[in-house]
Order: sequence, then C-alpha cells, then structure tokens
Amino acid sequence: MPGTTRVEIRTLKVGRYLCVDDQAYKILSISKSKPGKHGSAKARIECANIFTGQKISHVGSVTDSINIPMIEKGSATVTHLEGNDVHAMDSKTFEMLVLPMESELNIVSGGEIQWMEALGRYKIIRDH
Repeated sequence: MPGTTRVEIRTLKVGRYLCVDDQAYKILSISKSKPGKHGSAKARIECANIFTGQKISHVGSVTDSINIPMIEKGSATVTHLEGNDVHAMDSKTFEMLVLPMESELNIVSGGEIQWMEALGRYKIIRDH
C-alpha cells in the first residue's frame, strides 16, 4: 500500500498509528497474551480511526507484520473559508491546501492551524 511501511505487531506502542482495511488508526491500548502449548503469542489492539473517530479492535500474532501509515504534519495560515472547506497556505512550502472543516475547532480567516495527512486524507488537528 503506498504511503505505508510494514513492521511487526510486537513493536507497536500506544499513541502510534497503524493501518487496518486501508484506514489509518491511532492505537489506544495493546494487550498481549502469552504463547500457548500449540500457538504463538497474540496481541489485541484497541484503536480509533483518526478521521472518523470510529473504534475497532484488531487481533493478530505478535510476529505478524502490519502496515503503518506515513503521517505528515505541518502548520498553515488560513486564507479563507468556503462552505465546509478551509483554504490554507502551508507555512514551510507555501503551497495551498484545501482541508475539511472541523466543527469543534474555532477556525477563522488569517488564523494559524496545524494539519496532518495520512493515506492521502487531510485533517485539521489544532487551531492556535
């Protein structure tokens, strides 16, 4: 899958990210079981979708590989608001971004925001 890398489940930590069914999730908790007589140790991962907030659990062997999304974060200045879109200029590259509006944030024209991108989707994570 483009925009991802693979790691073993045993290396995951709470607060990091993983991909399940081509969606990016933030890890909320991890519980590991001991290996049994005829099987390997398992890990149960509770996680929440970073874009929708939907919670799921994923169970797999600790030696299985899983995709990890490449997360990019940055800051931008809001140029204007248009419907449910926020138009902003990236602070480092000066490119224009069109981001979806986040209703719980106080976003105003001329203000600073922080954004994140994973698997081709953008989200505003903070307003200043």
